[in-house]
Amino acid sequence: MGIWQGLSRRKRTGGRLRPIRKKRRFEIAPELQHATVGPGTVKRYRGRGLNSKLRILTTQSINVFDPATKKMQKATIVTVRENPANPNYVQRNIITKGAILETDVGLVQVRSRPGQDGVLNGVRVPPRATA
Repeated sequence: MGIWQGLSRRKRTGGRLRPIRKKRRFEIAPELQHATVGPGTVKRYRGRGLNSKLRILTTQSINVFDPATKKMQKATIVTVRENPANPNYVQRNIITKGAILETDVGLVQVRSRPGQDGVLNGVRVPPRATA
């Protein structure tokens, strides 16, 4: 099922809007496919103007940058700890930009867009001080 991103059939006031044209192909949004924790799968999809993008469907690893040592290393994802995009994403283990992941090297914040980049990069988060 496609998501249509065109104009509404109603005005702001609630009155009916009479459309002056039909729906267009470019008004259909791409289908939602979220990146989750699992064995690695990447899907290539077509963007506007015949451009192609890579979408991560499942992944078990993340490239982690450690600001303390200034080194990059590969880490294994254990689970999703927080996700400011949607609290329900934590239960479903969905990874988006800004999500906090628990890995074998500690907590990592995702800095790339897994639905657009085809790669998962993150920055190690220092442990929080408990009061």
